[in-house]
Amino acid sequence: MAQVRIEGRVERSGVTLRYLLEGRDGAPVLMFANSLGTDLDLWDGQLPEFAPLLRVLRFDMRGHGGSSAPPGDYRLEELAWDAVAVLDALGIAQAHLCGLSLGGLVAQMVALRHPERVASLVLCATACRIGDRAGWEERIALVRGGGMTAVAETIIARWFSERFRRDQPERVEAVMRMLLATPPSGYAGCCAAIRDADLCAELGAIRAPTLCLAGAWDPVTPPSCLEELAARIPNARMEVLEAAHLINIEAEDAFHAALGRFLAAQGAL
Repeated sequence: MAQVRIEGRVERSGVTLRYLLEGRDGAPVLMFANSLGTDLDLWDGQLPEFAPLLRVLRFDMRGHGGSSAPPGDYRLEELAWDAVAVLDALGIAQAHLCGLSLGGLVAQMVALRHPERVASLVLCATACRIGDRAGWEERIALVRGGGMTAVAETIIARWFSERFRRDQPERVEAVMRMLLATPPSGYAGCCAAIRDADLCAELGAIRAPTLCLAGAWDPVTPPSCLEELAARIPNARMEVLEAAHLINIEAEDAFHAALGRFLAAQGAL
């Protein structure tokens, strides 16, 4: 079957969103949502695995990559509407939605507010509430005052285990470049969205089949966070991978295996 590659931008409420759709023409859509401080390149490693079988849709969340970075605080509802706007721009009625960290919060919100658009849900290294208000306020102040260099080293140490940072320095450096390229206004705006987000009481309303993937050594959203998601979402199960926060990179093979099994069970593969 023919392969498709569509790169474009869609505007919603004055914000321009960059997207990239690649893969097998006419196949089900697997939509990835990036974490705070990364862009759609976060999912480069997943393309060779899934693009031959599916249409893989990636987009830059507002404030990141090639999307607009308006000043001020963002809201999680806005980020969810952005994701739906990308689907609308491509005429995609429904997708298998996979989000990591902030992307996982966005995925939960889409599943709650726009359930008809979600065929299945994969929540990676995320939670229904991430961190506390004081911590996010401190992070926002650091970035708005000193740019991304003020927080980059600390973030990378939380994203990857010490062993991975030692053994795979070139992959860590690529993610560091992505992080440093993030506009401070966009990063801080998304921090505010996370600061204000608490979906824990709503998760029982999610009806999409759900896979929760945790990193065994993740200090940001430890396995207990994914256990809570799996317990609160009616049709959910959980797996733990040997990685820190960016499980799709550090535990790439195990991530592909878990995601592939889940998608096959949903009839997507």
